[in-house]
Amino acid sequence: MPWARIGYWAASLLFIFVSVFPLLYALSSSLKQGRGLFSPELWPEAPTFANYSGVFADQPFAQNLLNSLLVAGSVVTLSLGLSLMAAWAFARVEFRGRGLLLMLILSASMLPQVAVLSGMFELVRAFGLYDTLGALVIADLVLTLPFTVWVLVTFMRQLPKELEEAAAMDGVGVLTLVFRVYMPLLWPALVATGLLAFIAAWNEFLFALTFTLSTEARTVPVAIALISTPSGFELPWGKIMAASVIVTLPLVALVVVFQRRIVSGLSAGAVKG
Repeated sequence: MPWARIGYWAASLLFIFVSVFPLLYALSSSLKQGRGLFSPELWPEAPTFANYSGVFADQPFAQNLLNSLLVAGSVVTLSLGLSLMAAWAFARVEFRGRGLLLMLILSASMLPQVAVLSGMFELVRAFGLYDTLGALVIADLVLTLPFTVWVLVTFMRQLPKELEEAAAMDGVGVLTLVFRVYMPLLWPALVATGLLAFIAAWNEFLFALTFTLSTEARTVPVAIALISTPSGFELPWGKIMAASVIVTLPLVALVVVFQRRIVSGLSAGAVKG
């Protein structure tokens, strides 16, 4: 076997191990209790689901899951809708400063969350959205919109202009053109960017911690970070791991189901753009 092939398989196995081991360790720890959490064995001798039931019994974790789903779903819907219209404008409408404006939008995604946190907080408070899910939707759009706009602009530029000319001859309006003609053709890019935007909104922590106060308004990352024991002097690692598994498995399932569309959606834009 050539050394190149050996190196390839060794690197692949190492990457798989580094990627999968944390999830397996979290799954194993979520099935342990007491001293079993500190045992060296990877799989417990007597697995228990007490940590999973405790997560839902000790706090409104089901409500937190619903909050994360509502926020992530709203962010994906708004992000793709706004990005689709913005992509059409940047790719098809000629106006001065188009390239500069697109670069400014992309540069906004390079700013760390801490840099915009105080400004976002003042905006949220001015609109009376503090401790509401609406504040998280607006904040997460700041994170997802630049990326989705950039990817969809790249794809929109690849589409033939003859489609737009034919639609104009038939008297088709702009919204109909974007959502009825271009949207089906951009489906791979929409799936890829939508899923990545969903993951970003689902896992977002800093804005969710800053803009929410009540237990009922928290999303799952904040709820997991604030899990504690009645005494407050120790961390219930079993429950934390159980909550982490509950939150992570849906994302893993989505990536596994849509992995080909993610790769084709992003790579096509990168290669042809």
